Amino acid sequence: MPKTRGTGLLMAWTDVDPAHEAEFNRWYDEEHIGRLLAVPGFLSAGRYRALRGGPKYLAMYELEDHNVLRSAAFLDTVRYQPSARRLATSPSTTGRNFLLNGYRQIFPARTHPADNPTELPRCLQMGRIGVMASMEEEFNDWYNTCYIPGFLKVPGVIRARRFTAIEAQPKYLTVYEFEHPGVPDTKEWMAARDSNPWSRRVRAGMRLDEGSPAVFERIFPGL
Repeated sequence: MPKTRGTGLLMAWTDVDPAHEAEFNRWYDEEHIGRLLAVPGFLSAGRYRALRGGPKYLAMYELEDHNVLRSAAFLDTVRYQPSARRLATSPSTTGRNFLLNGYRQIFPARTHPADNPTELPRCLQMGRIGVMASMEEEFNDWYNTCYIPGFLKVPGVIRARRFTAIEAQPKYLTVYEFEHPGVPDTKEWMAARDSNPWSRRVRAGMRLDEGSPAVFERIFPGL
């Protein structure tokens, strides 16, 4: 079974002006994803459309580890030699609210073969999170030992991972994988979110980035 998960992510979010949206999607599906997946260390890729939150489009690339983004193959082939189609159509040209961040996985500390299914999640929720420096150690302890374990018991939650940004802000990213997009509307999810008094204390020191938390449904590969 081919490996589809690593300990690094490249995440690209953008809104796209309607006049360019159709060509943007064609370019991404027909050219851009294929070029990136040809880079050693890129394991898999999926494109998503926001059902709530935003920006509207998310491209999620699973990496062997975050150092792939410093490799000559990535920098020379992708960053420094853009195709003519990319120059005309990419998010930096036709997009708005464009974010491009690399991430290093911090929870769980490593991947396991059982966490490497052939298919990327059909639905996910992600949040970009900042935290006060004075609460950072407690924040990470709370998230890993209290908050995530409660959500993993909610029906429809497949897995959860946490990441720290590489040279970007906000510092933290959490990605939940769902069986369906209605998971965060269930009473079980809400109970897991609000039942622990520790959560109320830690949230006072958190800042969710604009558009977070956001729920996405996969549009490529197709469902």
